[in-house]
Amino acid sequence: MRVLFTVPPLAGHVNPTAAVGAELASRGHEVAWTGPPAELARLLPPHARILPAGEHLAGGYAGLHERWRDLRGVAALRFLWQEALIPLARAMEPGVRAAASEFAPDVLVADQQTLAGPLVARGLGIPWVTSASTSAELTLPFAGFPKVGEWVSQRIGALLSEYGSDDGGWDPRFSDRLVWVFSTPELVGTGADVPPHHAYVGPAFGARPAAPDFPWRRLDPARRRVLVSLGTLNQEAGIRFYRSVLGAAEHLSEDVQLVVSAPASALGGRTPANVLVQDGVPQLELLPHLDAVVSHGGHNTVCEALAHGLPLVVAPIRDDQPIVARQVVEAGAGVRVRFGRTGPEELRDALTAVLDDPGPRRAARRIQASFAAAGGAAAAADRLEKLS
Repeated sequence: MRVLFTVPPLAGHVNPTAAVGAELASRGHEVAWTGPPAELARLLPPHARILPAGEHLAGGYAGLHERWRDLRGVAALRFLWQEALIPLARAMEPGVRAAASEFAPDVLVADQQTLAGPLVARGLGIPWVTSASTSAELTLPFAGFPKVGEWVSQRIGALLSEYGSDDGGWDPRFSDRLVWVFSTPELVGTGADVPPHHAYVGPAFGARPAAPDFPWRRLDPARRRVLVSLGTLNQEAGIRFYRSVLGAAEHLSEDVQLVVSAPASALGGRTPANVLVQDGVPQLELLPHLDAVVSHGGHNTVCEALAHGLPLVVAPIRDDQPIVARQVVEAGAGVRVRFGRTGPEELRDALTAVLDDPGPRRAARRIQASFAAAGGAAAAADRLEKLS
């Protein structure tokens, strides 16, 4: 089987496909990726076959991030669709079409945010499946904001009309053949109403780019250790939050050490003795040595923490992060705080709660067990093979 992955230039969306792609390759299938080549080359293993698509997005990806990083709420959501996802679909469509012609896939796997993939697959008659790297779109995210949901549907409908694909009322975010969901119902909270073609396979972990060096000897074995990470895209927006982290550290129990993944410049001057600051951390390698995680609610970091049975403090910023944070809290696996307004005392109390209260750790370990049982990359590959 020949499998073509269409992905955006975002680590959280590429990582699961890298894991599933490696699993498929180990079974003798041929795999390739299409998307912005420079960004994908940084995120995929060196041997990955990359076919270029979307390398000439107007304004560039760096400029897009500059305009996006300080937005919140509905403004961030509107920007995501109007300034990012719809233009990305237009920029990627010619390259994806060329990639499909060159690679001749038997099936196309489209990340939920790369609408060009389903557009091309439908136009060329190629079977396609959805890679849902976050479960947010599967949980009625606009139930409380129907006008926003209608606006998003209108934007998608206009894009489909633009490419002559608006027949039949189909939605490029959801394949009717197979949807990989890299989570489990124990976290998502879907109840019993799971469509049979939605495969909850849990997180899929695979090879990552070379991890940054880390001073392992500075991890204090006599202390409980907590990672603080806002992801690679949110560090500039997190300066106020980092100050609260430093303030909380000064008033935490003496047996707690914080590992903060951020540039030292974002934290200002002196840091308390129980805080270790690193510009980047080898997250997957570090997690087995931790007791809890403070996160912005990014789906990748949340699932990686829970896969190691670690409770969370979540401080969502935008996009799907409030939905993922709600899932964590409703599952009992963590505490939510306000990203923009959390003070040192509130953050200290939240950290103390997830470290001292056994409830969040029990819930995290329950989700950890569900992830292990779901099968990850192997289960995703199994479901794809059944389509052929």
